[in-house]
Amino acid sequence: MTEGHHSSLAAQSGQGAGQSLWQACIDQLAQELPEQQFNTWIKPLTAQVADDFSKATIFVANRFKLDWIRAQYAGRISALLEKIYGQPVQTELALTPRETGAKVYVSPAIAAFDAAPEPAAVGEEAAVNGFKNRLNTALTFDTLVEGTANRMARAAAMHVATMPGHLYNPLFIYGGVGLGKTHLVHAVGNKLLADRPDAKVLYIHAEQFVSDVVKAYQRKTFDEFKERYHSLDLLLIDDVQFFANKDRTQEEFFNAFEALLAKKSHIVMTSDTYPKGLADIHERLVSRFDSGLTVAIEPPELEMRVAILINKARAEGTEMPEEVAFFVAKNVRSNVRELEGALRKILAYSRFNQKEISIQLAREALRDLLSIQNRQISVENIQKTVADYYKIKVADMYSKKRPASIARPRQIAMYLAKELTQKSLPEIGELFGGRDHTTVLHAVRKISAERQQLTELNQQLHVLEQTLKG
Repeated sequence: MTEGHHSSLAAQSGQGAGQSLWQACIDQLAQELPEQQFNTWIKPLTAQVADDFSKATIFVANRFKLDWIRAQYAGRISALLEKIYGQPVQTELALTPRETGAKVYVSPAIAAFDAAPEPAAVGEEAAVNGFKNRLNTALTFDTLVEGTANRMARAAAMHVATMPGHLYNPLFIYGGVGLGKTHLVHAVGNKLLADRPDAKVLYIHAEQFVSDVVKAYQRKTFDEFKERYHSLDLLLIDDVQFFANKDRTQEEFFNAFEALLAKKSHIVMTSDTYPKGLADIHERLVSRFDSGLTVAIEPPELEMRVAILINKARAEGTEMPEEVAFFVAKNVRSNVRELEGALRKILAYSRFNQKEISIQLAREALRDLLSIQNRQISVENIQKTVADYYKIKVADMYSKKRPASIARPRQIAMYLAKELTQKSLPEIGELFGGRDHTTVLHAVRKISAERQQLTELNQQLHVLEQTLKG
């Protein structure tokens, strides 16, 4: 969309402009989709677009249709709205309100930024003594699948939930998108409230804290702001990387941080990177973040991914055969959110076609996802990406040279080739200048072990993985 079109949309009044944006999206989908598909699924949708275009809520008639729209069309709708408007538009799916006019939000389709927390469905958000804590009661330690990828973070979180204000304060949990950081912080809050129903607990996304600071300045209501934040027993705050470059917010968070620690209240934070890797955040705040316990959540290993799929399917009232769970887990590797997305596609495809879940059905339901993966991640692509990142030549990946500046990136590339492609160890060895499979195995084991110990290496691998997965 041109800047002119963007401006003309913004110049229109409120909902009229929002409806123009939605209509443009519908018109585009009408051209892209077969007529029957469009008439069945897209045409009946209605949407409400926020006056500032920050969010579009799309209303769907029933839960089955909602699952199907989310699985098959939500990504495309979100991408189109962004393309037409020229900026990200947060997209939420909701059931069509009944005559009362009450909106029942189910969950966001594709958020404007991946790491945004999913809002709790109506009726799931807990409030104690009139104090709204924003906790999603469905996210507990019981519903979290444990594995080596999250074991240390889970143990630390459980310790905080049972003995807040003692060890590990603050608790800083970091990791890539969709690995379960948000689930873990909600679990801490829910566990503490189960044990101490009168505790003042607040879960908040960092963006909301920024917004609260701005409002307090505009309305001169800092006393209320301080009363709310400084009186908590437990503050759970997601995605603190969003504080970057926001000096006033950082100042207020520092004050709240000090006040809470002084009264032995507990703070649990999440971020996409470890404290010292945070950009544009004051040094004194970073040192506070790093003063308790910092733990990583890794991408889940194969067995954990299989368990997650089987458990989530069971929660949806469906038994997923183990061989299908293995097939999906081997092909969807990056995070829990992608696994859940794949599962939703399979369940919707199975219901819609009235077919039993099988490997063949999973292959059909995930056709787009599998073709994208097969197209994007090749060993050659990994070698080039790693060579660029560590500033060595691609030719060094196959050469017999052995200085550490070359040998280490080569081992990292071998590790990523094993993690991100379906190639066997001998095949990977062949692509690295005819090396023996034992050399590849040694590299994979070495980098895997060091990843657990070395924060900086772990962060570099996160960056490389996200780059390669596009």
